[in-house]
Amino acid sequence: MPRVLNTLTLSDAKRILQAGEAKAASLGIPYNIAVVDAGGALIAFTRQDGALAGSIDLAIGKAKTARMFDKTTDYLADLAQPGAPLFGIEQSNGGNVVIFGGGLPVKVDNEIVGAVGTSAGSVEQDIAVAEAAAAAINQGEDS
Repeated sequence: MPRVLNTLTLSDAKRILQAGEAKAASLGIPYNIAVVDAGGALIAFTRQDGALAGSIDLAIGKAKTARMFDKTTDYLADLAQPGAPLFGIEQSNGGNVVIFGGGLPVKVDNEIVGAVGTSAGSVEQDIAVAEAAAAAINQGEDS
């Protein structure tokens, strides 16, 4: 039987970026926002004018991490504390795991189809921007 991989499209990624940018603007913080597909490959990225250069790799890393582990990066951060079950996880995968909040899987009909990562504000702000961005996939047009 043929297998089908459901994944985000470029059109989806643009909608996600637009929603993230709107949330960032409401916070008054220029953001870096990354979107990856179901395989964890970068589809789209935006760096708003004035966004921190150091946050570019963090946003991309958060999106990839959220897809690699199919968990939010803030949840992984909790599990990676000393004495917790995933302590040291950030050293796995060639050290390319980012466990600061702001990365989360994107779902359509409860199926993970990609992920988004955001970086520039506080952890709470990064999570809020990522959540607003991811929510756009289930608003408006059908996917």
